Amino acid sequence: MIAELNRLVELVEERLTSEIDVGELARGLGTTEYHLRRMFSSLAGMPLSEYIRRRRMTVAATEVLNGDELLGIAVRFGYGSTEAFGRAFRSVHGVSPGDARRDGGPLRMQPQIRFRLTVEGNIIMDTRLVERPAFRLVGHAARVPLIHEGVNPRIQAHIASLPEAEHARLKQLSDTEPAGLLQVSADVDPDYREGSELTYLHGVAVSQETPVPDDLDRIDVPAGMWAVFRSEGEYPAALQTVWAATATEWFPSNPWRLRPGPSIVAVLERAEDFSMATCELWLPVERA
Repeated sequence: MIAELNRLVELVEERLTSEIDVGELARGLGTTEYHLRRMFSSLAGMPLSEYIRRRRMTVAATEVLNGDELLGIAVRFGYGSTEAFGRAFRSVHGVSPGDARRDGGPLRMQPQIRFRLTVEGNIIMDTRLVERPAFRLVGHAARVPLIHEGVNPRIQAHIASLPEAEHARLKQLSDTEPAGLLQVSADVDPDYREGSELTYLHGVAVSQETPVPDDLDRIDVPAGMWAVFRSEGEYPAALQTVWAATATEWFPSNPWRLRPGPSIVAVLERAEDFSMATCELWLPVERA
């Protein structure tokens, strides 16, 4: 995977002045766009789309300082007007092309990324692989922003809005793995951008044959393989640490890749105030 990401960076560099079809690049690298975008975002700390934009404006800045004609630069980097190019330039560098040309900066240059695998082994990955038939996730869904660290207040508010009796009703519906009340994230932005919206479902897993009440939201999950990671400790910090380690340690070292589908957190045990918890993180995977 590290080799694939470095080759991706090289291919992006060759195409900075042309349209970049990430799906086509992924297929050429023998992987999927979904997995490539998620792994790039997790390891680089920024979405692939943002990296491409920064690299384009970094190279464009050199041409601006060289005194090249602005409309020609704009067209070369895929913008239909100097105004559109100027907005993109300012969003990266914080100054207009004209000001940068006059003052020589300041410019925020994005170096070309290089990925390296550092094996530390400081996080024990308690993992199992599970093949599951198709099932359903049912419960109460809401659109919430993606937050990488700490508690998500929108999710907290969504769960708090549900009466206690509703939690008990959902638990009674659960009849298949993952067991118990679940925290489900679906429709996540492929680049995993902080602040982008996703569908959060507070609910349970049921078999396809189980009757589902009409007042519940549902997500149909196709059959497939799942990687299940166990997390124990402070909540949600320990869970978020394990989640990050799947990208930095587990996927680079194993012959699996993410496939499209919801990610699921099953809370197995927890303290009364939810400060500590034992969880399972379920990620849909396929052979790389």
